[in-house]
Amino acid sequence: MQMNTNNDIPIIENFNLEDTPRGTQRHYWLELISDGFSNPICIPVMVMRGMKDGPVLGVTAAVHGNELNGISVIQRLFNEVSVDELSGTIVGVPVVNVPAFVRKKRRFNDGVDINHIMPGKEDGNLSQVYAYRFVNRFVKHIDFLLDLHTASTGRINSYYIRADMDLPKVKRMAKLQNADIIVHNPPSDGTLRGAADDLDIPAITLEVGNPSTFQKKLIRSGIHGIHNVLCDLNMIQDEIMTTENETVLCKRSLWIYTDAGGILTIPVELRQMVKKGELIAVLRDIFGKKVKEYFSPHDGIVIGKSISPVNQTGGRILHLGILK
Repeated sequence: MQMNTNNDIPIIENFNLEDTPRGTQRHYWLELISDGFSNPICIPVMVMRGMKDGPVLGVTAAVHGNELNGISVIQRLFNEVSVDELSGTIVGVPVVNVPAFVRKKRRFNDGVDINHIMPGKEDGNLSQVYAYRFVNRFVKHIDFLLDLHTASTGRINSYYIRADMDLPKVKRMAKLQNADIIVHNPPSDGTLRGAADDLDIPAITLEVGNPSTFQKKLIRSGIHGIHNVLCDLNMIQDEIMTTENETVLCKRSLWIYTDAGGILTIPVELRQMVKKGELIAVLRDIFGKKVKEYFSPHDGIVIGKSISPVNQTGGRILHLGILK
């Protein structure tokens, strides 16, 4: 085990629960790859191990480098949970995609979205190897996974959950989040959640607000949801937090795109219920002349939407949830 000379945090090559004594909290740098100077590129790992046996709950953030709310969720979670009262272990990775995070970008430094290539390839290219080693050196060692995300650049999100609601344990974790919306979404698209599912690790994706910023209210909502999971797994002895707001369940969702370029305005708001045929966007040319109007193809709820007025052909308008 090497030591990081800047702050005396050890560098490890694999996550091993036994490295952290019972009743303690430890930080590690988990090495995944190395750069052109042969220096290790490591991800930060936070471990809180209780005195009693129990599940290992993994909480990850910043799989996309500009998705910051989840970082603060994990930091505050570790400050608020008492290790003396914990059964089992909480393991947090506040930044999964370190090369993207340091560049303030969404994608890995070879231009790939690593949440589309999980679980990676042992002998693949740069991003594939990074993904493979993350899954094998970390994900395989946890029992449950909560993966924190936000909207992408130029878009905003409600607080919503993606989960395979046909799986009882996953369904339970999703409902415990008290989110605005839950979208039934079996993982089959190269996501971290999908890689965990392939390992029989119950996992959900939490979409916690907007990119490149900290949003206090949504950060608090994320902490409450994780708190509820800890209670439900008997990792802490506390009451599950509830809310008066009803979670909207969606059987599926879809993005609606433009078929022409121009200046885009979207008059509907997040969490707004829309009817089939209702106006959802207006496209104008640079002189202000109306080019086209767009209408909702289904009854549904607005999960997320574009906030960038500059739109090219095929640009995103909004993310529509189809109610269950």
